[in-house]
Formats: sequence, structure tokens, C-alpha cells
Amino acid sequence: MDLEGLAPDHRLDGGDLDCGSGLVLLIREHMLRVPEGGVLELRSRERTVCDDLPPWCRMVGHEYLGRLPGATADETRFFVRRGEAAVAQAEAQALADDKARAREYEWRLRARSTGNLRSTAYCRNFSFVVGQPASFEEKDEHPSALEYLLGALAGDLATGFATACSQAGLQVDDVEITVRARLHDVLAHLGLAEGDPALESVVIKVFASTMDDEARVRAVWAGVWRRAPVAMTLAKAARLDAQLNIV
Repeated sequence: MDLEGLAPDHRLDGGDLDCGSGLVLLIREHMLRVPEGGVLELRSRERTVCDDLPPWCRMVGHEYLGRLPGATADETRFFVRRGEAAVAQAEAQALADDKARAREYEWRLRARSTGNLRSTAYCRNFSFVVGQPASFEEKDEHPSALEYLLGALAGDLATGFATACSQAGLQVDDVEITVRARLHDVLAHLGLAEGDPALESVVIKVFASTMDDEARVRAVWAGVWRRAPVAMTLAKAARLDAQLNIV
């Protein structure tokens, strides 16, 4: 088949997602917008999709048509023809089941004290060392729990923003985020006073390097901010000030 001359009925940019991290759910969602016998073009920068997409198509009843190089060296364009009506009905039910499972999903982690001023956290196939709850030293052997929290916040936003820009077709060359935080009462954390040891405020500065339309970039950022689980959780407990700077 001449894929070069093929006009897809719908396009989906999967960015860096792999099939196990939500891409299949997105494919099923977007395939419902393709007419029976129509073609979905999937753009992806994740290498494992080359191996995982063809067998998934055979399993669910769609026709995998092949792939072409993308607009950049790390992008691939995949073409999938939507199956017949019975397949579409089964896929719609599978999508509903996937969404139900996603809503019930639990993230699990355990931690053990493993030495002086440190604990080890275990989740999935990862383990990482966490230092003391908060540290005021310039250098430490391990990040503090507070730094892991702020790092999770910054990573939540940086990865989400870069991925969303890619899916929107925006060329963003670099995303960098700085985070500064204060506690209500540091002395309360140290046990030297009665007070509130919680986070008081977090200032987040986002720097995005792009020549694309600024209004579109800001609209994507606004959507990412609303959907960021760590950011939205912390926003319920502390004052978060997020500033997007386009350079």
C-alpha cells in the first residue's frame, strides 16, 4: 500500500507515551472518531510502539497498515484502518472498561528506615533513598522528603507540558521549571515551637523555549496545570503561584 499518498481520517499525536502508559486508551478514544474502514494516523516518539502496535491491532480487529518516518528523526507515523462495526462496538466497550479500571487504579509504595537520617522507598521496579524530612544544609548525601515532593511537582508539570505541546503540534525546544517553597513555621517542624509545619507557599516558574504561537502555548499550559495531579493536590493545601515565561 502507498502510505505516502494515504489521507488519514483522523490524526493522534501520542508523544512519548508507550502502550502501557495510556497510549492504548488514547488510541481507542480517537479511533471512535474514525469512520468504519477509515484510517487513523498515530504519531509517536516512543520506540516500543513499533513492536507493540501491530499485535494489538490484530488482537482487537483493526488492520495495521504500516509506518513511515515522521517530521523529526525520533518520530514515526503509524497507520491503522478501523475494523468493521462489530469490532468498533467491542472497542467502545473495551474503552469503557479501560476508563473504569483507570478510575479505580491505586498507586502503591512502601518505605523502610534504612539507616541514619534515611529511608528507602520501594514502588514497582524502583527503589530510591529519601533523606530527612527537611534539610537546611548546602549538601547532603540524599535529597530530603520535601525536595522529593517539590521534585515530583516540577516533574509532573515539565513532563506533562512537554508532552501536551507535542500532542498539540507545537515545537517547544526546551522546558525548564524552578520551584521555591516556604513552610509556615520551620521551628514547628524542628519541635522548637508550637505552630504549623506545613507548606505555606510554592512559587513555580516555567520557562519554555519556542517560536510557535504564544497564545496556543499558553492555552496548552493552562490545560496541563488543570490536569496535573501533584500540582492540584498541593494547591488544596498551600498557595501555589505558577508563572509561564516564553523565551
